Amino acid sequence: MTPEIQSQKSRALCELAPVIPVLVVADAAKAGGLATALVAGGLPVLEVTLRTSAALEVIREMAKVPGGHVGAGTVLTPDDVKRAKDAGASFAVSPGATERLVRACEDAELPLLPGSATASEVMRAMEWGYSMLKFFPAEAAGGAKMLKSLGGPLPQVSFCPTGGVSPANARDYLSLANVICVGGSWISPDAEVAAGDWAAIEARAREARALK
Repeated sequence: MTPEIQSQKSRALCELAPVIPVLVVADAAKAGGLATALVAGGLPVLEVTLRTSAALEVIREMAKVPGGHVGAGTVLTPDDVKRAKDAGASFAVSPGATERLVRACEDAELPLLPGSATASEVMRAMEWGYSMLKFFPAEAAGGAKMLKSLGGPLPQVSFCPTGGVSPANARDYLSLANVICVGGSWISPDAEVAAGDWAAIEARAREARALK
């Protein structure tokens, strides 16, 4: 799967909702309930970061939830790509991009949303064929003002900003012409996940759905 096709598929997923929940889940037993609540709240695209030992099992469980599209985040190496694909991930997200990672996603036919934070990184991704990127770390890298500035010379690239995005600033990003959606971790607080408070998480997902 070429980077061009990967970006087409990633963009189609990003267009499904204004927010992609970024999930760090330590207990796979919570995966089904969490995914069900998020999808019911109108956020069908879920990023499960590979930051816990349970992450791959979480992806397996979430992939069973009807209407959901589950991807792996913090994908750094070709081995991460293989493990994510085997677990049922339908896309991958990375904080950056390397040639090895790009080739691995091509070989695995796994759409990659590669990260970038500067004009040079965006241009390198464009040379590989990507047109849909993650802007990370969004707030630390200059926030909505930086993204708006990148849109001037690089209007052919669209972004999903992630990192420091919250209900207070999400609309600043979503109002930009080169932003399709944002990634955020505020929708599923650890305490609510641990308590299985799916109603609260679904309600917060509905609020996020209404951001755009």
